[in-house]
Amino acid sequence: MSEDLLKNKIDLLKLPEHIATIMDGNGRWAKSQGHLRVFGHKKGVKSVREITEACAELGVPYLTLYAFSTENWQRPKLEVNALMSLLVDTIGNEMRTLQENNIKLNAIGDLSRLPNKTRKALLNGIEKTQSNDRMTLTLALNYSSRWEITMAMKKIAERVKTGEIMPENIDEEIIQQHLETSGLPDPELMIRTSGELRISNYLLWQLAYAELYFTDVLWPDFRKVHLYEAILDFQNRERRFGKTGDQVSNKT
Repeated sequence: MSEDLLKNKIDLLKLPEHIATIMDGNGRWAKSQGHLRVFGHKKGVKSVREITEACAELGVPYLTLYAFSTENWQRPKLEVNALMSLLVDTIGNEMRTLQENNIKLNAIGDLSRLPNKTRKALLNGIEKTQSNDRMTLTLALNYSSRWEITMAMKKIAERVKTGEIMPENIDEEIIQQHLETSGLPDPELMIRTSGELRISNYLLWQLAYAELYFTDVLWPDFRKVHLYEAILDFQNRERRFGKTGDQVSNKT
């Protein structure tokens, strides 16, 4: 089905409020083309731009992209350096697009470990777009969910130690407030490209009730039509949140 036909089938009143994406397959795409893995990452930037613009056009208020995990530091140094350099270039090149589309840039993860040039470019982009309110684009950088949850527990423990919080008062809301995504709604739809069927230490707490969508399409080939297919699949699912199908249907 064509891109326009798919887009017209989407119910704009039932859009996922927050879409999270694992951008997988850049390296395999590059190897299939006879190039180094870095080439795939560069090509993947076009997909980032297209999917970001598509979400903004539809009216999806939050989009989060898994750009670099804490485990990715184990990759070859050449690839890691290239990724950090690519991030700097991409933020600079896409700043005009972010501003024109009224998109706010955000980031989660341990940003302190990023190279100075990369961190500076990222923080600069966040500052310049902080007043934009059409959509929030969050980059998960040097991020892993186990790291995030561990850090949240440490912060809560410190507050318990000082008497700010009593142990018996710790609930899901308090934990949520200490996560990297505090202030963001939990993703309703998580999309992973490249055919891998796992969530790879990504938003483990936040994805508790998300609908998971896996596609064999490699990230550099992921386009608007594929996003529309994922959203339509999401809209055709019955989200029960522990209730029965009859309860959901009767809204009781």
